[in-house]
Amino acid sequence: MTIERRKLRWNGWGLAHATFELGARDQAVWAYIAAALGREHLTPSPAVPLPEIELAAPRLGEATLAALHGVVGSEHVKTDRYERAFHARGKSYLDLLALRAGELGEQVPDAVVYPGDAEEVQALVDLAVTHDLALVPYGGGSSVVGGVTAMRGSHAAVLTVDMTRMRRLLTLDELSHCATLEAGVYGPDLEQQLQARGFTLGHYPQSFEFSTLGGWVAARSAGQQSNRYGKAEKWLLGARLATPRGAWHTESFPASAAGPNTNQLVLGSEGTLGIITEATVRIHPVPQLRDYRGYLFKSFAEGAAAVREIVQRQLPVAMLRLSDAPETHFLQTFSAAQHPPGAATRIGSRVVAWRGYGEGRCLLLVGLEGDREAVLDAQPLTRCVCARHGGLSIGQSPGRKWYARRFMMPYLRDPLLDRGVAVETLETATRWSNLLPLYHDIDAAIREALHRNAAAANDRAIVMCHVSHAYEDGASLYFTMVFPQRLADSPAASAAPARAQWLAVKQAATDAMVHGGGTISHHHGVGTDHAPWLAREKGPVGLAALTAVKHSLDPGEAMNPGKLLPTS
Repeated sequence: MTIERRKLRWNGWGLAHATFELGARDQAVWAYIAAALGREHLTPSPAVPLPEIELAAPRLGEATLAALHGVVGSEHVKTDRYERAFHARGKSYLDLLALRAGELGEQVPDAVVYPGDAEEVQALVDLAVTHDLALVPYGGGSSVVGGVTAMRGSHAAVLTVDMTRMRRLLTLDELSHCATLEAGVYGPDLEQQLQARGFTLGHYPQSFEFSTLGGWVAARSAGQQSNRYGKAEKWLLGARLATPRGAWHTESFPASAAGPNTNQLVLGSEGTLGIITEATVRIHPVPQLRDYRGYLFKSFAEGAAAVREIVQRQLPVAMLRLSDAPETHFLQTFSAAQHPPGAATRIGSRVVAWRGYGEGRCLLLVGLEGDREAVLDAQPLTRCVCARHGGLSIGQSPGRKWYARRFMMPYLRDPLLDRGVAVETLETATRWSNLLPLYHDIDAAIREALHRNAAAANDRAIVMCHVSHAYEDGASLYFTMVFPQRLADSPAASAAPARAQWLAVKQAATDAMVHGGGTISHHHGVGTDHAPWLAREKGPVGLAALTAVKHSLDPGEAMNPGKLLPTS
């Protein structure tokens, strides 16, 4: 995957030349979306071109620029409009509103620097302390919680430190099944280097193609196959950071009772303690066999019961993804708009509905990976559990389709925004005993908030949810919302109405999460967007402890100010 920033969208997702494939049925697809949202047609809402956007003038003096050139080389210090705009924000809905409207204000880096090794990163941190600079670590820039916004806080200027030149595999211990890589490596490059040696990390978030190892650690990321390979806290064995106090190497023993494990401080730290330069990770042999297949359930509750039994029986699954009825319906109807089903598919759908799996049905995808024997053994076991809870096997086709297109959905967001349609997500996790009550509470809060803040009286919203990560004691809930934006009457009013609309929905949904006993984030992190609720989750003592660690390592608050923890 390219790290050349000009080959990527500066104000959207992915490669500049890539699009979401609509099967040559663009008009039918957009007509379907409009009807689903209660509109006769969608409203064009083009993004402001980069040449028309005003950027704050760089605040770096000649002496500081010369010092930066001395650290990384003049060719790796960027102050042009494209680089500064590209690195100003991440990929949250609020980020995209600001980028597309050209409302970057002061939140744009004064320069972007590309270090080549850990020593150069430490030198940049040291320079930031002496020159009163804020540093924002940047990998793929895929944060959806405001985690890479170029905020300078109280400092004279802000630098974005783009880590993507640092992408080497440093060591691989085949006996111990662990490897050390530089933190700026993109997901595809990481897997290519590991799989050339017969191993995999197995970490495949939806942002896999455009996110980095360091970002996964910093945000406590979860991959789609985390049931087999684990979230970041399971596979991170050790890390190296550049901090204002100097280089920090966390412990990387297989086990230790020498006090708290400091890796747990690095995980989820979001660049506020230092810049992750290397990570040692647990790796696995490349799986011999993959098997992904689908099951239909008559209700979300029955599907959730099957997922719970599978994980509590410790069956060796790689992935369990349970869509609720609205998401199952949307996936089916959107796919049909793209690719009209043939006669055989239509007949099959009627047969399935006749058997009781009609309106309200929910799709569960079960993924198995590993040794051939283990996968073949797990197939009948998972099938029996699903059948016991009323699940109907529908074969491998749904699983294969999902697997082939699992990284493509983010490309749909930009053309939706071009037509005045918002897409955003929220996610949480809770115990099994609380999963269904919390699901209903958050769903109701989102729907009510979207109704109260609708752009027009007849507008409808699509609100969907799935369970994508399951544990013995609980599971995640991942909500996706599609709704007509509140658009400004004139370009001068910009993104303010859409921003206010979303913030009202975000407030209602997150309050419902916290009040209902869910976490404010299962794997997206905190950034700026979730920071107002962090104190309620951590409590005063926990927050004080984390703040003390921050002040110990970064007394001048130069590291990614405004994120995660309150600033002085």
